[in-house]
Amino acid sequence: MSRDAFAAESAVSRETLARLAAYAALLIKWQPKINLVGPATMADLWRRHMLDSTQLLPLLPEVPPGRPRRIVDLGSGAGFPGLVLSIMGAGEVHLVESDQRKCAFLREAARISGADVTIHASRIETLPPLDADVITARALAPLEKLLAWAAPHQSAHTIHIFPKGKEAEAELTKAAAVSKLEVTRHPSRTDPAATIFRIRVTDHD
Repeated sequence: MSRDAFAAESAVSRETLARLAAYAALLIKWQPKINLVGPATMADLWRRHMLDSTQLLPLLPEVPPGRPRRIVDLGSGAGFPGLVLSIMGAGEVHLVESDQRKCAFLREAARISGADVTIHASRIETLPPLDADVITARALAPLEKLLAWAAPHQSAHTIHIFPKGKEAEAELTKAAAVSKLEVTRHPSRTDPAATIFRIRVTDHD
């Protein structure tokens, strides 16, 4: 997928596209030095990473009254999906990444793209509670582990949005044995074998 095809598919503004393009150019520059994403995915960056992140936008809950929507992206890596969601104006985005080299990339990517994000250079387990409206993660860990990591940052209103691959249903079965989950499934626009889970943990009600 080309940049123009992405623009047509996602209906972004010219300004937003320019910011995403600056981010993409930086990723291409840094990738040989730091393994930020799977090398095989770089040839299709606009579909595999940009569109894959952008497709989460319609799944976000409504903006809370009187404040921005708070999104926590666990294990941000190269910034997908959190940095893309920030550039798209999704809300107050927190990027959590323990690898210091990846954090350096995220800081530079945020600077050149004008993304207003908070970068937490720490392990997920040591992060103070963030009271998130949305918790997301991409290609990080099985669902059961993601929900355990997310638990300190969630409340009854928190929505978890996790893209998952071909093992999605098996992961969900294991996670549902541990927590009471309200789940909706959404097909991925970038991978026919993938599913996006939109989850609320009802144990908190």
